[in-house]
Amino acid sequence: MKFRLSAVPSALVLALGLAGAAQAQVQVADPWVRATAMQQKATGAFMQLTSPGDARLLSVSSPVAGVVEIHEMAMDGQVMRMRAVPGLDLPAGKAVELKPGGYHVMLMDLKQPLKAGDSVPLTLVLEGRDRQRQTLEVKAPVRALGGQPMMEHKGH
Repeated sequence: MKFRLSAVPSALVLALGLAGAAQAQVQVADPWVRATAMQQKATGAFMQLTSPGDARLLSVSSPVAGVVEIHEMAMDGQVMRMRAVPGLDLPAGKAVELKPGGYHVMLMDLKQPLKAGDSVPLTLVLEGRDRQRQTLEVKAPVRALGGQPMMEHKGH
């Protein structure tokens, strides 16, 4: 089952069949993608996900990138490390924030620069407790941000 969504930077609610016969609502709040410089080949996508029932974000894809992965940044001793994770749990009723410096979606091998005002389509694949998979289509606006760009991912 596929759902399409044109997201704006505000809370959005979608009906997804993640809990068997009952329809669960997964809330996607404030989806956005960081703008890139001309030669930059990677950037991050961010949002907040809330599911009323236990679920898992399994993967994300986008036509703007050759590779899309769910990543986490975490301290390992005195060093901040970034790594791909096989999925992200969405505990029932708890907001899971994908944000700079934490869990996020990496868009790598970008096919073109992303500039503020663009919109990036993202397809989220979610799995409910019953192992039923659903897709969620989100359009995330591109935002220009001052400060540090995302860390480069060499070797991806």
